[in-house]
Amino acid sequence: MSDDAPAGFAPHFKTSGLTAPWEPLYSRRTADAFQIGLRAGPAHANSRGFVHGGLIAALADNAMGLSCGLQLEPGSNLVTVGLAVDFIATARQGEWLEIRPVVLKAGKSLAFCTATIHADERLCARANATFRALERTTAAAA
Repeated sequence: MSDDAPAGFAPHFKTSGLTAPWEPLYSRRTADAFQIGLRAGPAHANSRGFVHGGLIAALADNAMGLSCGLQLEPGSNLVTVGLAVDFIATARQGEWLEIRPVVLKAGKSLAFCTATIHADERLCARANATFRALERTTAAAA
């Protein structure tokens, strides 16, 4: 299985303890969004060998939050207040999984985003999220 990412994708710049076991993750910046992708493997699969829905939800949340952040003041912190994912088809090991967000509206306190999730260009899920912008504090700004 190859980890080769499509053109424009580079190693994802944001890491966390949650996503570390799923590496390598890739991201691509478009004019108004961050897309996230990976080559699905055993670390991404459920007991039936399909890409786990929890992984899809977490990566969609990540990509949508980062994309909404592009529309806000630099240094704004977002938290997810609502996330819904509809699973349309299975994604399988070996396929390139890609999250493609579209920011619907980013206001001062709330941001709304939608995303489609594709496995080898086949639509496998869609997601919608609402994010709340937290007030910046001195501690958060440091």
